[in-house]
Amino acid sequence: MVDVVIISFFILFLFGLIFAYYFGYKAGAFRRDKYWESEIPVHRKDAILKSRAILGGQFSEQLAPFLPNFPFSPTECRFMGKPIDLIVFKGMDGKNIEEVVFVEVKSGNSNLSPSEKKLKEAIDNKKVSWYEYRAPKITKEED
Repeated sequence: MVDVVIISFFILFLFGLIFAYYFGYKAGAFRRDKYWESEIPVHRKDAILKSRAILGGQFSEQLAPFLPNFPFSPTECRFMGKPIDLIVFKGMDGKNIEEVVFVEVKSGNSNLSPSEKKLKEAIDNKKVSWYEYRAPKITKEED
């Protein structure tokens, strides 16, 4: 008789645990869903603002040679994008290149990225060289 009472109590306790777990899981899921319902609009707005800033920066990079107060001739600029925005060949209009200038365009409060900092450091330390690569001739052999 005592064994039946203990087993019944254990089974009842086990069902209680399962019910408490299920109820706690559903309550937690409900709170999580309510939280994200209020947070998603904030995150979407933030994502849109960041996307606009990035697009505006990319747009500025390509238009920089044509903006007021840009110190170089737009016809001497070549857009690269990464890892540097522009390369300016000063004197190219007159067919006498005097200097090569690397230009990084920044807008807003943006700073140099780590790779841009390393590139600037290499240029400042005059670790720039010239290499001429000769492509092999590709000829079609006659059969």
